[in-house]
Formats: sequence, C-alpha cells, structure tokens
Amino acid sequence: MQSQIPNDSLTIDTNPIVKDTVNVDSIPKKEPTLLDKVRYKAKEYVRINRKENKLYLYDEAELYYQDMELKAGIIVLDYSINEVTAGRIPDSSGVLIQTPYFKQTNNEIYPDSLRFNFDTQKALIWNSNSAQNGMNVYAAFTKKENDSVYYIKDAKVTTGGSLEESDYYFRIRKGKMVPQGKIVTGFTNMYIADVPTPVALPFAYFPTSQKQLSGFLFPTIGESNNRGYSVQNGGYYLALSQYYDVALTGDYFSNGSYGFRLDSKYRLMYNFSGSLSMRFENLISGERGIPDYSKSTVFNVRWNHAKDPKATPNSNFSASVNFGSSDYFRESVNQLNSPNFLNNTLSSSVAYTKRIPGNPSVNLSLNANMSQNSNTKNVNLTLPTFQGSVDRIFPFEPKDRPKKGILQNINLQYSTRAENRIITSEDDLFTSAMYDNAKSGIQHTIPLSTNFKILKHFNMGASMSYREVWQPKTVRYNDYDPTIDGVVKDTLSGLSAFRTYSYGINMGTTVYGTVNFKEGKKIRSIRHTMRPTISYSTAPSFDQYYDEYIIDAAGNTREYTPFEGGLFGTPSRGLSKSMGISLNNNFEAKVVDPDSTKTELKKIQLIKNLNFSTSYNFIADQFKWSPVRVNTGIDLFDKEISLNIGATMDLYALDENNQRIDEFNIKNGGGLFRITSANLNTGYKLNNRTFSKDKSKKEEEEEEE
Repeated sequence: MQSQIPNDSLTIDTNPIVKDTVNVDSIPKKEPTLLDKVRYKAKEYVRINRKENKLYLYDEAELYYQDMELKAGIIVLDYSINEVTAGRIPDSSGVLIQTPYFKQTNNEIYPDSLRFNFDTQKALIWNSNSAQNGMNVYAAFTKKENDSVYYIKDAKVTTGGSLEESDYYFRIRKGKMVPQGKIVTGFTNMYIADVPTPVALPFAYFPTSQKQLSGFLFPTIGESNNRGYSVQNGGYYLALSQYYDVALTGDYFSNGSYGFRLDSKYRLMYNFSGSLSMRFENLISGERGIPDYSKSTVFNVRWNHAKDPKATPNSNFSASVNFGSSDYFRESVNQLNSPNFLNNTLSSSVAYTKRIPGNPSVNLSLNANMSQNSNTKNVNLTLPTFQGSVDRIFPFEPKDRPKKGILQNINLQYSTRAENRIITSEDDLFTSAMYDNAKSGIQHTIPLSTNFKILKHFNMGASMSYREVWQPKTVRYNDYDPTIDGVVKDTLSGLSAFRTYSYGINMGTTVYGTVNFKEGKKIRSIRHTMRPTISYSTAPSFDQYYDEYIIDAAGNTREYTPFEGGLFGTPSRGLSKSMGISLNNNFEAKVVDPDSTKTELKKIQLIKNLNFSTSYNFIADQFKWSPVRVNTGIDLFDKEISLNIGATMDLYALDENNQRIDEFNIKNGGGLFRITSANLNTGYKLNNRTFSKDKSKKEEEEEEE
C-alpha cells in the first residue's frame, strides 16, 4: 500500500547533511591600493611608521596624488585605508598656523582640517573657506560626497569679499553645493555687521556657475556723512542669450537719494561687439528745511561699439560715447564712479568709413564728435564731418608700357571736407540757441603734378594746387555810422565761394665723386654723393575777395574779406614768389673688413645726410634770404651710437643794439654766416645683439685663457 503525502504537508529530507567542501571566503580580501604615484615633501620631517602603515609629514607639508593637491602644517597618510588627514600646527607661541589648502580639479578649499579618502573620493572638512565664481562660502562643516556634490552645515555666503571684510552675509543652516554650479539651501537669513535682519527665506538658490545665468545681484552696504546709510549696486542680472545681456541695478540712501543703472553688453561673433550703460541719480544733500539743503539730478550715457574688420573689409563703424551731465562723476555718490572723480572732460565720437574699390578707389568717412568740459560747462560739437577722397589718377598713363615724359606722368587727386562746428554751453545744448555760433563750410582740393627728365641727368617736377571753399554765411561791414558812432556788421546767409590756386616747379640732380686709395691701405675709397635741389613757387593775390569800409569819422578805412572767421581760412592777400635751395650730402667709405675670412670690402657711412637749406623771397622788401639751416647725423661704433647735429646760420648782420639789419654779415665786417642757434643730441641702441656680442666676447677671452 502506497502512502500519499497530503498537499499541505512538508517533506522532510532524510538524507544526511553533506558538508560543503569549498571554504567560504577562501579568496584573500584585496587590500586597498593607490592607483597612481604619491609625491610628498615636508620642511621639518617625513616619517614612515611601518607598524601603523602611516606616513607623517610635518611643517609646510605637501602631498600630490592624481588631480589632488594638498598643503598643510601636518599631513598624515594612512595607506592601509588610503585616507589622508591634514591640519594646522602651533607656532612657538601656541598659535595655530599653516592652514590647509585642498585643490581637486577646479575646486579650491581652505579649511582648518580635513579627512579625504582616495578610494571613495569622499571627504570631511571643518571650517572651510572657498570661492565660487564671485561668492565666498564659509562652512563650519562640509561633507564631500563626490566631485559634484558638497553638503554644507552652518555656512555663510557673501559677495562682498572675504568674510572678515564683508559688511553682510547670508547665514545658512544646511545646504547643498554644486561647485561652479549652484548652492541650494534651507532656511536662510541675511546678516548686516553680524546682526540678523528681517530678510529671511525658507529656502534660497545661489547660482555659482561660470556660465551666464540670470539672478539677483547682491548689494553693497555703506554709509555717507551727507546721505546716511546706503544700499548700492543691488539688482537683477538677465542673461538674455549668448549674444547680449542686461544688468538692472540701483542705489538707495536713507535720506531719500537714489539712482538707477542699466548695463548691457552685446557681441555677435565675427561681426561686432559693444556695451551700453545708462545711469541716473537723484541726489539730496542735507536735511529739508535747513540752508544747506539741495536737490539735483545727474545722468550719464556710455556706448562703445566696435566692428570686426573681417565682417566687411571695406567699411567700418565704431562708436565711443560718453555723454551726460558734465559734473556727473564729480557729484555721483556711487562708489563705482570714484576712480573718475577728477575727470573734467567727457568725449564722444562716432565714425563710419567706407572704401569703394576701383580704379581709382574712393574713400569716404563720416564722423561726429562731442567734448564737454565740467569746469567751464562748454560743449564743442562737430556734427558732422564728412571727408571724401579719390586715389591718385594718371589720366594719360599708357596701359601697355611704363609712363614716360611730361604728359604721361601727369597725375591728380581729389579730396573734399565738409564740416559743421558748434561751440555752445550745456544749458543751450539741444536748443535753437546752440546754432547761433555754428560754423559750416566745404573745402575742395585738387593737387596736380608731373615729373620728367631734361638733359638725361636733371629731374624736373611741376605742380599746381587748386582749392575751392564754400561757406553758407558771410559777413559785411557797413561804413561808419555817425548816429551810433560805430560800424554795423551784418551776417549774410547764402552759399558763397572763393577759389585759390598756386603752382611751382623744382629741379634736382645727383652728383657723385670718388677718391680711390692704393692697395694695402685700410681705407680703399671715399665716395661723396651730392643732391642739389632748387624750387620755385608762386601764388597770385586774390584781391577780388577783399573790400574796404570806413571805420571812423576821419574817413580811415580797413580792408576785410566776407569770408573771415570761416572754418577753412581766407583767400591769400598779396603776391607770393619764393625760391628754395637745398643741398644733401652723403659721405661713404669702403674699408678692409676686420674679419680676415671675408674678401669683400666693408661699406661704412662716414657722414649721413649733411643738409643745407635756405629760401629767397622775391616779394619781401627786406631780409629776402631766410636763415640757412644745417643738420647732419653720424653713426659710431657699428651704429650703436648716433649723433645728430643741427645749426641755424643767418646771412644778415646785427647793429650795435643787437637788432637784425638788412645788410649781409660779411659786408659788416663779419663772416659769411652768423650762427644763431645750434643743437646736439645723441642716442644709444640697446638690443639683444648688444648683449650677445658682450657674451661672445667674454667666451672668446675664456677660451684664450
């Protein structure tokens, strides 16, 4: 009969228990090992305790392992568990010194003591100080979980410098810190001068990332004798995009003064970049109801813009604007403006340039400038200045061969300049009164020249310059009016122009002279090069642009031109004829090279550019010859020392009162010239070659010894 086992019953195994022949934990446990070389040093001693498996470093101890760097007064490495401990040491008076320094990747910490495990990369840190992208963090206790997470307890956070110097900080009970990322906390309270304030939050978020992130800008607490306590430079930063950002900040003083600022930066890679700053301050000084009470407002606008030249090579736009109340920096109470307190001038400029390539090329520019003086309250404006020019043109130049002769070398240029200049006061700025003293004008200039040779050896040049000036306003003087006992000056509106021209001619040549010496002499030859030049220039008298008026009851007259006071001068008055003479000399020599291995002669310069120049005025009534100007230069000691000599010599004599008279000095019993002034200056070159020569010379002397 076969028995059945009920479904809910347990089956008992009656087989004997067989002992497992494999021993548990028979494989030996792996001891902790360091994965890289450990470098260490200490000033006083380095001790290894084999029994405890510890390494002791004392006094200015340093330990390096992989990306970790540790410096402290004392460091103990327990290599049985791969853990390091660091702390301070007492000095002779018992004061603890040599605060530990711990660095891993980009994180730096200054604690009183710490424990760090190489295997787990975890650490316990006491009384640490660290900087997180502008924030200083002090924590009584820190637990490093990994490279990305630190838990802090009883911490203080400030952006006002070190904790000892800062006027304020945020007290944190517990928090989590991600290095170069953020700090997330629980209950947080703001302290000013170690006194808690009503500013408290159940939780807080402090961004510490180096990336652009929007967030609050913590203010600076201060005090002023005139305006009381202040909160300055607090606000909000907006990281709008990778191309631009905005910071909105403000100031407030306990006497009611306040200020607002907007700062923005923008940048488009390979195109342009710039910044904009707008500032406004409402300033109150003293107490309301007392005599020294005052209230004023000041403002300032700054704009800087620069264009990348690679974006559009043929055009450029730039701006540097500093505009506002002339006494803004003097009266501003914001601490950021203190470095500009002595700034008396505000200057602004905006410029656009354009080059149109071609044959010929055209260059255009448009500029606007402004200058404010905080002392005089004067404002100088140039709104705008337009300049245009055309590159040099050779209208008769052959296309298939070089230029030759008078006609083919004729060349001309064209340039124009239009300007509107205003001098006004700060009170009249941007009112109709600012245009009362405005000056405007346009100038056109066309220089024309050519060059050619005559008799094969003489270089001739001829030139002519044409100038035309347009003015929107001219003046007219009326004859003497006995009823007012004076002269009435009228300002006439309407475009008027004057035209002037001048021309000249010059001739020059080059003459060489060489003296050769016999073989065996150190100096083999001396060469003298002379370049005489003579020039003549003349300009007519433009009498048609002049008039006269009666200035008094006696009938006396005075000449004037309607174009007086213009931006580009007045037409020349009186005939001009003059001749210029100059002589340039150079003295060179060929000598035997001191280096016996060289066979070629060495060329040296004895006298460099010995120049004589003077001029003769055909129109002058006396003293037709101008003083002779002499200058030259000499190089010594292989061009290491240079001498420049100059002198001015007069052809005319002096009388018994040392007054210049229209009589040659030689006819008055003197020499041909009379030296009136002289100058001498010298220079010495210092470069790498100077010291290398001294070094090589010293090495040669040592080798000879």
